Amino acid sequence: MIRRLLPGHLSAYVLKQNLFLMCVTLGVGTGIYLLSDLFDRLDDFIEAGLGAGTILRYFIVKMPLIFSQILPAVFLISMTVQLCVMARSKELLALRTGGLSLAWFFRFFVVYAIIWSLGQMLFSQVIGVYGEQEAFRIWKEDVRKSQLDRRVLHNIWLKEGRYVIEAGEVMPFANRAKDITMYEFADDNSGIIRVITSDSAEVSDKYGWKLENAVELSPDRFASHRHPIFTIPIKLNLEVFKVVDPGIDPAQLPLWQLNKVISQLEKSGSNVDRLVTAWHSKWAYAFSLLTMALVSLALVTVTENIYLNIGLGLALTFAYYALFMVGASAGDSGVLPPMVAAWLGNILISVLALARIAWVLVPESAGKYITRFRGN
Repeated sequence: MIRRLLPGHLSAYVLKQNLFLMCVTLGVGTGIYLLSDLFDRLDDFIEAGLGAGTILRYFIVKMPLIFSQILPAVFLISMTVQLCVMARSKELLALRTGGLSLAWFFRFFVVYAIIWSLGQMLFSQVIGVYGEQEAFRIWKEDVRKSQLDRRVLHNIWLKEGRYVIEAGEVMPFANRAKDITMYEFADDNSGIIRVITSDSAEVSDKYGWKLENAVELSPDRFASHRHPIFTIPIKLNLEVFKVVDPGIDPAQLPLWQLNKVISQLEKSGSNVDRLVTAWHSKWAYAFSLLTMALVSLALVTVTENIYLNIGLGLALTFAYYALFMVGASAGDSGVLPPMVAAWLGNILISVLALARIAWVLVPESAGKYITRFRGN
């Protein structure tokens, strides 16, 4: 049967096999993840007195997040099983005997993995983000009894133009701040013109910062003045902190929203290395499926033992996750540029896999060229 397959039919045959294995592996992986999460959180659900409907909704909306988290490992396992089964059943040998080289599988699975990576990115940034936010809301409001609109952030610094603001407490949903110290610098940044302290402030786009019970200090004149209300027309607002919470992983924000937040925080003078690293990490993690495809192709050139290849593949997957986390930490701390840090795992594992594939493909291609040359 294999000898009669044309490249177009072969693509459909390989695609059908892989999709079946993907569904099976994804189902098993999701089931294991859900059972583990259920046993871990069951006591909290019971203690909160939640009904079966709320618990079921929590796990349903969390499933897209689970899919996006385990998809790289699922993709590697399904592709490794497929290639090993084809090798052990002599299908790969028959195809290569018929003139189809490993290069065809390389091209097919690279394109296939890129399509899956783009789908993974789209899925995780639309359905996955909604599901993650809804699961977070259920956990905080229904289980932990914590209202998100009462969130209070502490020790926040803001900057706009000549002003630098330190706020002891920020309530983004109430558009208020407390324990404020505002520094106004000279135009040439040669020194501080005045320092304004206030117990609290109301923030609006129309009026700016309206400080209550403010004390204005003028260092150059050694003078101070008290103001019941002191308004400074600056456009620093607290909207950004409705989506940016130091206690929340930046990766929970959708790509376009994270990009907007980075832009806003850059204008305020904040250090955004952590968020830029998270932005690049989203792309890197989605394209980890391409890395897993290269790993699977490399493994099948080493051995046809399905169990050994799955073990080696999972070991390399864990190595990828470790490098991914190390890179993220390095990007957060400024040790590496955010883009390099985010793609560190993809680059290192892919280079390792490509080196093995090239080791096999180059002699194979050279042998075919020599054969054709002699035939001519």
